[in-house]
Amino acid sequence: MASFNRVILLGNLTRDPQLSYTPNQMAVVEFGLATNRKWTGQDGSEKEDVCFVDCKAFGKRAENINKYCDKGSPLLVEGRLAFHQWQQADGLKRSKLEVVVENFTFMPIGDKEQLNNTPAKNIKPPKSDDDIPFDDIPF
Repeated sequence: MASFNRVILLGNLTRDPQLSYTPNQMAVVEFGLATNRKWTGQDGSEKEDVCFVDCKAFGKRAENINKYCDKGSPLLVEGRLAFHQWQQADGLKRSKLEVVVENFTFMPIGDKEQLNNTPAKNIKPPKSDDDIPFDDIPF
């Protein structure tokens, strides 16, 4: 039987990324991502639904997310779903789904004025060492 496990989400971080390291010194970052869905109800009113997703990234990806993102940062993530089950000390069985990030893209924060007034941690790093003026960026 064939299977396919791929997730693509675009949202905003719900909290600052939490960076830690495995015993083998591999970076691990955990963060939450909120995605919104807007629609018009049958009565004509605007409706909105928010989905909160736990995400985890490893290695250099983890270090870059931790370095350049914080609560509220927009981020596009691509990865796979991972299902975890455990039993608490009181005997209750628990489970959760999370996205294991395999690729991500920093997204623009907003308009030019908003970008100029945003702390450096929220600004997308340049792709090269050249200093690219915001006027030349096509978004």
